[in-house]
Amino acid sequence: MFTLSNKNAVITGAAGHLCSEMARGLASMGCSVAILDERLEQAEDVAKEITSKGGNAIALKLDARKKSDFKECQKAVTAQMGEVDILINGAGINAPTPFMEITEAEFDNIIAVQLKGTMFGCQVFGQKMLEQGRGSIINISSASAGPPLSKAFTYSVAKAGIKNLTQNLAREWATKGVRVNALRPGFFPTEWSQEHFITPDRAEAILRHTPMGRYGEPRELVGAVIWLASDAASFVTGAEIAVDGGFSAMTI
Repeated sequence: MFTLSNKNAVITGAAGHLCSEMARGLASMGCSVAILDERLEQAEDVAKEITSKGGNAIALKLDARKKSDFKECQKAVTAQMGEVDILINGAGINAPTPFMEITEAEFDNIIAVQLKGTMFGCQVFGQKMLEQGRGSIINISSASAGPPLSKAFTYSVAKAGIKNLTQNLAREWATKGVRVNALRPGFFPTEWSQEHFITPDRAEAILRHTPMGRYGEPRELVGAVIWLASDAASFVTGAEIAVDGGFSAMTI
């Protein structure tokens, strides 16, 4: 039921802290993985790590702001791996800029990578899935998709858009064999977020609002990803699955 043997997955932003772990997790289940990222060298490192352990992975350069890049990657993946069964749209960037100081360029760039990049991935790879009559798309939402978190204005706007896009596509493609869901991670600190986002006071507030009282580990996202990607979730579409230690269940 949970097997992913002989399946092919594409992951955008897969050189990053969370999505690289998703790639390792899918590969461990027998899935071939395409590591797509603008940081090609880091993407190649992830692919090499997977192949060194007996898995199958390739690395391709992707600028998530460019639909043309998605089209080129789709052609390359199909040529090297075959039809794509699973797509994870994980490319993303953030900025802690206060609202009144956000420039148009910064706003457009975050929206382009996060929201447009997710749309492009769904359009390009989703089209092939519709032609196949099967596929699972997992979009990466966030605890900030709603209600929004402070210090992440544009990021929150983008993630709310991704949640809505996920639900819209799930409704449109439900009878066509393509499931579209979102994964909603809680707090999984990276070097960037610890430097720019999680101050000592903020860390205390986050952990106080998280019933489990701790941050998540990237490996703790893998189970939900495997479930959503597999036939075990065959009747699941339009869902936003929270992996957040209870953060989204808290009020006071």
